[in-house]
Amino acid sequence: MKIQVLGTGCAKCKSLEKAVREVVAQNNIDAEVTKVEDIMEIMKFNVMTTPALVVDGKVVVKGRVPSNDELKQILTNKIFLI
Repeated sequence: MKIQVLGTGCAKCKSLEKAVREVVAQNNIDAEVTKVEDIMEIMKFNVMTTPALVVDGKVVVKGRVPSNDELKQILTNKIFLI
């Protein structure tokens, strides 16, 4: 699974990246987590409000930081709530 955290470096963006990495580690999820800070790359996903979470090329959360429980549900069940 490829997970991308989109954000320019604000506190919420950092918080989402940290939470995603924690959930991946705690649940032994086989995933590659990357942070995308380049605004031109972020805009390719049609995201105007950060932070955003992209799983396997699909934007699943944008404009907020979901709870760790919600992240676990998204990443383990691939339930995309957007």
